Amino acid sequence: MHSTTRRQWLMLSSLQAAGLFSLWPGAAHALPARAMTFPRDHGSHPDLRTEWWYITGHVQAGGQPWGFQVTFFRSRVDATQGMQSAFAAKQLLFAHAAVTDVQGQRLLHDQRIARAGFGVAQASEADTRIRLQDWTLVRNDTAGSPGERGGSRYTAHISDGEFALDLQFDSTQPVLLQGHQGLSRKGPDATQASYYYSQPQLAVTGALTVGGKRLAVTPGSGRAWMDHEWSEALLHPEALGWDWIGMNLNDGSALTAFRLRRADGSALWAGGSFRAPGQAAQIFDASAVAFTPERFWTSPQSGARYPVQWRVETPAGSFSVHAVLDAQELDSQGSTGAIYWEGLSDLRDAGGGTVGRGYLEMTGYAKPIRLG
Repeated sequence: MHSTTRRQWLMLSSLQAAGLFSLWPGAAHALPARAMTFPRDHGSHPDLRTEWWYITGHVQAGGQPWGFQVTFFRSRVDATQGMQSAFAAKQLLFAHAAVTDVQGQRLLHDQRIARAGFGVAQASEADTRIRLQDWTLVRNDTAGSPGERGGSRYTAHISDGEFALDLQFDSTQPVLLQGHQGLSRKGPDATQASYYYSQPQLAVTGALTVGGKRLAVTPGSGRAWMDHEWSEALLHPEALGWDWIGMNLNDGSALTAFRLRRADGSALWAGGSFRAPGQAAQIFDASAVAFTPERFWTSPQSGARYPVQWRVETPAGSFSVHAVLDAQELDSQGSTGAIYWEGLSDLRDAGGGTVGRGYLEMTGYAKPIRLG
């Protein structure tokens, strides 16, 4: 834990203990379908309770393969909204960052938290411009924009004692609206939904630093995936956690699949999408996606048993997902309160050939996700 953020950690603990803080409260209204407008919807939506900007990817740097994750979260604190004090914690910002050292078989990660304001933490409503102390994520328009919605360049700066990321991510395809034109159902009730879009197949440039050694990204060596999602509420009361994949395929296609999971392991809800280059997205119905675990790994830290190999059935085909490194568990109890698995993984087709690479996320295995 950074000494500079100790007061923020203590502030969050105090809010949780007082019952003032909840990521995804249970009471919520159904979100209306609406057209997304950019660049406005690249920005923050503080009128809704929770939001995140999430970038994962893989590159070659210094002659080695690496995976990385950068996630910024925003959460509205309902109990303080009526307070007049400038010191009231009305919005909280969190951030997680991780690097998967494939050759060294290790995961490096860190986390931050602060209340919005005072120049320490902020998330612009006009566009993606997020600051959390010295960690930043900024989006700008690019020339020669692909597709009708325009192009983007995201710039991420993450500095930590063990690693640093100075990366740029350029869109090569139009924005991918998930669900029904960007309204994505996450459960059987209409209130369980989010506004959600992705930017797959991002070209990656820049450098990462590990152990004090700066490693330039090999040009054309990697791809990244960006998700932006915001909601008033999300999880059904029976949902213990979720399993999710975002995969950039070698042919330029993009595959998303997820399921919400009950305590007995059965699927409560599912969904996803597939988009081939230059084609319209195929949106998956809840009954059309199935996750079947094929191999497990047990964390020596938490004792959680994670499926690190899956069979995933979708309308776009049958695939298997294989963790590049089993030990990719992140302990974020100091910020969002969760212990979860988030890691670089390969995508294989029914014949066993590797057809893509991306990230697998699994929550609720160490302890139930309590977001409301």
